[in-house]
Formats: sequence, structure tokens, C-alpha cells
Amino acid sequence: MKHQLALFGLLAVAAPAAAKGLTIEDMLAMRRISDPAVSPDGKQGAFAVRDTDFDANRGRFDIWLAATDGGAARQLTTHLENDQAPEWSSDGSWIYFLSSRSGSSQVWRIRPSGGEAEAVTRLPADVGSFKLFHDGKHLVVAVEVWPDAKSIAESVKRDEERAKSKVKARVYDQLLFRHWDHWEDGKYSHLFVWTSPEAGGKADDARDLTPGLATDTPIQPFGGMDDVSISPDGKTVAFVARVAGRENAWHTNTDVFLVAADGKTRPVAITAANPAYDFGPAFSPDGKSLALRMMKRAGFEADRQRIAVYDLASKKLRVVTEGWDRSAGSILWNPDGKTIYTDTDHLGSHAVFAIDVASGNARVVVDKGTNTAPQLAGDRLVFARDTLRSPVELYTVKLEGGELRQITHLNDARVKAIAWGDYEQFSFKGAKGDAVYGYVIKPSGFSGGKAPVAFLIHGGPQGSFGDHFHYRWNPEVFAGHGFGVVMVDFHGSTGYGQAFTDAISGDWGGAPYDDLMMGLDAALDKYTWLDRNRVAALGASYGGYMINWINGKTDRFKALVCHDGNLDERIGYYNTEELWFDEWEHGGVPWDKTEGFTKHNPIELVKNWKTPTLVIHGGLDYRVVDTQGMATFTALQRKGVPSRFLYFPDENHWVLKPQNSKLWHDEVLAWIDKWTRR
Repeated sequence: MKHQLALFGLLAVAAPAAAKGLTIEDMLAMRRISDPAVSPDGKQGAFAVRDTDFDANRGRFDIWLAATDGGAARQLTTHLENDQAPEWSSDGSWIYFLSSRSGSSQVWRIRPSGGEAEAVTRLPADVGSFKLFHDGKHLVVAVEVWPDAKSIAESVKRDEERAKSKVKARVYDQLLFRHWDHWEDGKYSHLFVWTSPEAGGKADDARDLTPGLATDTPIQPFGGMDDVSISPDGKTVAFVARVAGRENAWHTNTDVFLVAADGKTRPVAITAANPAYDFGPAFSPDGKSLALRMMKRAGFEADRQRIAVYDLASKKLRVVTEGWDRSAGSILWNPDGKTIYTDTDHLGSHAVFAIDVASGNARVVVDKGTNTAPQLAGDRLVFARDTLRSPVELYTVKLEGGELRQITHLNDARVKAIAWGDYEQFSFKGAKGDAVYGYVIKPSGFSGGKAPVAFLIHGGPQGSFGDHFHYRWNPEVFAGHGFGVVMVDFHGSTGYGQAFTDAISGDWGGAPYDDLMMGLDAALDKYTWLDRNRVAALGASYGGYMINWINGKTDRFKALVCHDGNLDERIGYYNTEELWFDEWEHGGVPWDKTEGFTKHNPIELVKNWKTPTLVIHGGLDYRVVDTQGMATFTALQRKGVPSRFLYFPDENHWVLKPQNSKLWHDEVLAWIDKWTRR
């Protein structure tokens, strides 16, 4: 398998006689860097690298190392199973990581100099994620268990007994009964403290910090160990949980809890007074404070994320960034406790900012491109960076900002071999007279004439199509196929201030639709090489909803692609799992606020549909359920509109498996080719 992976990579690296645009094969061959972790002395960075094994239809992860001064990167683990989420011991002598090499997911460790990895935990259940205590003798691990089980072993035994039953029926008394892409089974992710055998513990056992609680930590489906923090003295663990029980489906409220690491006290919520989201706790270097991110509006998942600091002695919470109109995405303390570094969407990019803890003043450290996961390395920051023309590599920058230094080069040869489409950001006066931003990309190798257009519409809807290398909706793949690409960050998008984000709620088919049409017109007028008579529009999630709305509003497009989009917003409420989203966006529940669900409902305009449409849906999508896609295709077919239905029974809201991704791109490009190249 290693030889297969090497061959797959070499095929992508070898430059053709003439450079070509980005293809799906090129994109899949890119090495995906994640989970950067800097050594205590700041001289090395460990990180995970995913290689795509196309034949096995999966990604495979290894741990790598790179010197933060830019020395050559080297691969540290080479096992056929996944190794990821590296974390350094406090003395820098070990790198701990999560691995499935033993047949289950456990914590392992390896010397930075190399050699054989050794098992750390031998728990009877999978470790979902972990954090290392400063003393190196304890871990916080997340394990899925039955909440009333007395031990992990007892929980596993119950699983084994249930597996013997031939009855596979499920019975539920409350929501959520399914979430994102899986059915709930009564188990929850609990935090356990694992103690090493040298410190008197057992490799196959750990102590539950939340016994009996029917709640997940990290929160599902996307929470991670950034929602867990260990105090510098190792005595306290901070974590995030949602504890509304049957009301979890329609309440966004999460709280930050503190619990003694020895498990002798019950968890205490320190943010109980806030009815909205609280997450991302991070102890200050001196252990006297706890920073966290918080929203203020209950029920709204896209409210501004403020940074707040909780004083552990006085038990008072102070919001630090109330005056900063951006949404903090992470928290990294400077060792002096005076500055917090964070990343955030910002005017079509994703930037790194430094926040003065005393005043709340923010300054840009890194601006353009997509910059995430900042880590301290002495007097510099290490961070992950990508752009529309480059997948993630690691970079460093001085703490005050300035010139960037690239320290990994895993994809340099692949990037150099591709003829990228040139891109630039543009702006125009959109709905309500507001400035609206977008990007336009030339076809790769474009030398003149008119180019057909792929008009990409982002999901969320509180999201952004910015300067980012995407593995599902990569605009350079369309440019590589000969299309000019236009993307518009309509009202509701993030990175332009909270009022701009708020503007979409209750107005899904209003200002955002106007922005999209006005933005497309602005691009067509400014970039005359775009062929206004050969435009296809494509979108997923909210973008898929918008495609269905567009089909009823205009016939200006030659073709449409609707991926996982709602046809009927009203029944969509009853189909989905996180009810808070629809209740906020449409002003309440559909039996009380009918107008909110019907005024911009695509199903009401099906009578106008006439544009050829490719419909795509995943069978494991419980956010926008597959019957919405089936209904869209049924309506198109019954009306005699040229249409095609692509169904992935093994994918959720996203298409993630390599071979499925290849098919998705083949079908999408063939469909828009068919209708725009006539």
C-alpha cells in the first residue's frame, strides 16, 4: 500500500509537457496538512499529513516534523493505519498522538528523533480525542460510553450484549434521535482522566469526569479538544457541554464547566447566566484566568463570537472584544498573559489577529489568504495557511506581523506543475446599497476570447467563498476545466461585520438573491471575457436552496446544479435535527410563524421551473434530508425539465470519499459542459 501511495503521489508531481489546470486527480493528490503542534522550545513543529489512497477510497494520516526556521520536513510515522493529532510532552522528549494501529483508536507516543512508537493507553473502547497534562503522567481522553455505566469496561460489555440481539429497532422518547449523519444510540462522549501505570494508574482504565450525565463532551457533531483545557497546575479541567436534555434540539445553549481533575467534585457551570453558545475555554499561562468564546443571542448559531475572560478568584466574567466586529475562531494566550491571538473571517480572507486583553483592541497579524491554527514558537507564530492557488502549508510570522516564512513545502512540486487560474477580488454596490465582495477566476491558461461561467453559491448561509483551497467546492477545478468562475459573498456572509451576517435571517430569498444577481452582473460587466450567454449556477446546502429558488425566479442560466438543497422549507423544518437553526432563520416554529417558512419557499415557484438541473444528494444527510433532493428531481421530471439525479447512499451533507468525489466532479463538469458549450 505504501508503494501504491507513493506512485499516486508521483503521478501528480510529474510535470506534463505543458502545464494544465487543476483537475480532481490533482486535488486528491495534494498532501493535506493539519493539527500543527509546536515543541516547547519553539524549534520544531509536529503535524499530521493526509495522503489519499484512491484505490482504498480513504485518506491515511501520518505524523511529520518540520523545523520552525524552515529546515526540511521529515516523516515521523509510516504505519498503514492512521496517526494524527500530535501533542508534545512538556519537556519535548515525546510526541503523543492518536493512532488506530492497534485495531482501535488509542494514544501512542514516539521520540522526535524517530524509532518505534509505543502504546500509551490500552482502553477497551476507542479514544476519540485527548489532551496531555503538563506532568506527562495523565491524559484527558474522550470516550463514547453509556452514561450510567460504572466504567469503560462495563460500557463495552453492554455494547457486546446489545450486538447479540437480532432486533435492530430503535425507540426514542425525545429529540435528538439522529444527528448530522448518525442515529443516536444512547451513548455519549464523556471526558475521562487516564493515569499512567508509573503514576499508579492502569493502561486499560480511566476515571469519568462527568459520570451519569447524558451529555457529550466534546459537543457533537464537530466539537474537538479545543473545547477542553487543563489548568497549568493540573488540578482543574475546563470543558464545554450542552445540558438542556430534550430541549437540546431547539436550544443552542452550551456552557463552560470546571471540574476537579481528580474527579472528587461535580462539574460547575461558570457561564450558566448566558443562554447562548459558550465554547473554546483556555486557561491563562498563570492559571488565574480562563478565556473563552461566547455568543449572546440564544437560538442563533451565527452570532458574533466574543472573547471573554473569567477571573477564577472573583468568578467575574469580562467580555474583551465587545467593540470588535469580528467573530473569534480560536484562543491562543501569549506567555505574558497580555495578548490573545485568534483567527477569523475577514473581508473574503481568514486572518490572524492579536487582541490586547486589557483594552480589547485588535490588530492584524496576517491578513490575506486563509490562516488558521496559530501556535507560539518563541518570538514568532506558526500557523496553517492556504489560498485559492495553494493547499495548506505551515508558515511563521513575527508576533507583530510582517513578512511570512513558509516552513513546509510538501506540495510545492504539485503546485508548480499546475497552470492556475488567475484570480482577484472585486466589489460592487449590492442590496440595500451595501458594499458586497466577490472573487472572479480566469480559466487556467486563458489567452483571450469568451469563457463559459461557473457561478458558485456558498452554503451556511452564514459562510464565505473566500481565498481558500477547498476540497469539495474548489473553484480552481472549474477554472482548470475551462470555466471562468464567479463567487459572491451575499448578505448573510461572514467576515463583513455582524450586521451584514444578520441581514439574511428572515430574508433568505430577498437581499441574498439580489446580491447574487447584481454581483454576477457586475462581474460580467467588468470582466468582458466572461460569456454572459453561457452561465451555469451551482450551490450546496443553502446554496442548493438558492439554486431551487433561482430556478423559479429567472431563466438566465443555461444549467443549474443543486447539491443537498431544500425544496420545501416548511417540511424541511420537520425533517431536520437541529431545530434552532430554522426557528431563528424563519422567525419561530412553522405552526405559529407560517409566513416565515413560506415567503421565500422554492416549492411555491416550481411552476416556473425550466432550467436544466443536476440534483445531488447524500443518503446520510440528516441536516437536509435526501427526500428533499428526491422531491426536487421528481418535480423537474414531471414538468419535463431536463434533469439528472446523482445519489450517494454512503455520504452525508458532504461528499468525502475519494472515489465519490471523483464521480461528483465528473458528473458536475459533464452537466455544465453539456449546457454551456453548445
